[in-house]
Amino acid sequence: MNQPKRIKTALISVFYKENLAPIIEQLHADGVTLLSTGGTRKFIEELNIPCQAVEDLTSYPSILGGRVKTLHPKVFGGILARRENESDEKEISAFRIPEIDLVIVDLYPFEETVKSGASNNDIIEKIDIGGISLIRAAAKNFNDVLIVSSRDQYTDLLAVIQNGKGSTSIEDRRRFAAQAFQISSHYDTAIFNYFNKTEEIEALKISENTANSLRYGENPHQKGTFFGNMDELFDKLHGKELSYNNLLDVDAAVNLIGEFTKSNPTFAILKHNNACGIATRSTVAEAYEAALAGDPVSAFGGILITNQEIDEATANAINPLFCEVVIAPSYNETALSILKSKKNRIILVQKQIELPRMQYRSILNGALVQDKDLVTDKKSNFKTVTNVAPTDQELEDLEFASKLVKQTKSNAIILAKNGQLLAGGTGQTSRVDALNQAIKKAKEFNFDLNGAVMASDAFFPFPDCVEIAKKAGITAVIQPGGSIKDDLSIDYCNNNNLAMVFTGTRHFKH
Repeated sequence: MNQPKRIKTALISVFYKENLAPIIEQLHADGVTLLSTGGTRKFIEELNIPCQAVEDLTSYPSILGGRVKTLHPKVFGGILARRENESDEKEISAFRIPEIDLVIVDLYPFEETVKSGASNNDIIEKIDIGGISLIRAAAKNFNDVLIVSSRDQYTDLLAVIQNGKGSTSIEDRRRFAAQAFQISSHYDTAIFNYFNKTEEIEALKISENTANSLRYGENPHQKGTFFGNMDELFDKLHGKELSYNNLLDVDAAVNLIGEFTKSNPTFAILKHNNACGIATRSTVAEAYEAALAGDPVSAFGGILITNQEIDEATANAINPLFCEVVIAPSYNETALSILKSKKNRIILVQKQIELPRMQYRSILNGALVQDKDLVTDKKSNFKTVTNVAPTDQELEDLEFASKLVKQTKSNAIILAKNGQLLAGGTGQTSRVDALNQAIKKAKEFNFDLNGAVMASDAFFPFPDCVEIAKKAGITAVIQPGGSIKDDLSIDYCNNNNLAMVFTGTRHFKH
């Protein structure tokens, strides 16, 4: 059973034919009989290589507009027959079924068709039936059959048949079979998720084909892998490989700057998934300088991101800072040259693609799944609940602060003024602690809190936070509202000339 198996007959039926010719030519040189269908058969014959039509083997034509071509006992019998099973050998001999030792088949491009925005009918027609059946059959009988289920395996296949002089080893057949089941599983997952958009079936199926091994996980003693295609989201221009922690920070940075896509030049600096500085200004360079001023200490080793092209002035301002990653939609040539002067600095160009709308987290012995928080609080939706209404500038700052507090770890408080983060209280066990942390930090960096605004990710159950904020110089507050004791905070604001607006939307982030 573990002896090399010589390839005598190969079935080839593929959608993608790029780089297939060298394999066909090698099989022909090894004296392999070729079976094929439709366009693949035409491709082979155009290479001046003989090829038997599957229809001639089955004595049955392709029917239903090509929906049924290979689904026949003479095809599947030749694939599934166990070569060392006497009963199987007698049956295929009786029915004149040739043994098929190599199957090269790929699948209709279902995911690509969905992404293209094609009609439902076109998408349904790209659900492969024959191909997926051939893959599973050949992979199941890997003891005797080699299955090639993707064009990405063509180079590997050519090396296998050349090195084996027309034969395959059990190790290679098992390896290709494992890849085949991965491909078929991924394909079925994509189809299921297309049909399950309304979540009528309560099942979680996730499949990612691209695995990127990381140096380590969150800590050096932990193994880490990123599953996903970073090239869809970024062009990497320079620097070392992204680490596990880099990726967490980059994810937080992308989500944060996504709140400011249509804003004036905005620059953010993040550390451990939270912004330590962010500002909106008339130029990118000014936005960076204001963001850095928010916390120049924490900015060391941080992640930098902006919603505008980085120019020479901004690059010159950034360059003295040790930072792990810089992300922007583009860089001018001089700026890029300046930033590349630091060998390990990672420089990324962010592409504009739609990010997943669902979030997943492994917990205990299962997983949590939720819709992504895609609600961005806007001035037009604010409800003023106090006698004093916010000024135009305060409204601008309240919207700015609300976007930021949404992307900050709970319990979270954000203090902002004139389109700049003054300080944040992040990840505290009480909202009072978060506010006190923010005030203390703002004072450490000599920010004047008079006329600043405060944003909270959740409601105030007591008036203590607005009391503390008033004493610190805060003049306007934004919060979701919804506490049974909202009136306590509203009354305090009314009695102390504070403006407060409700958004109606909580933004916990854990």
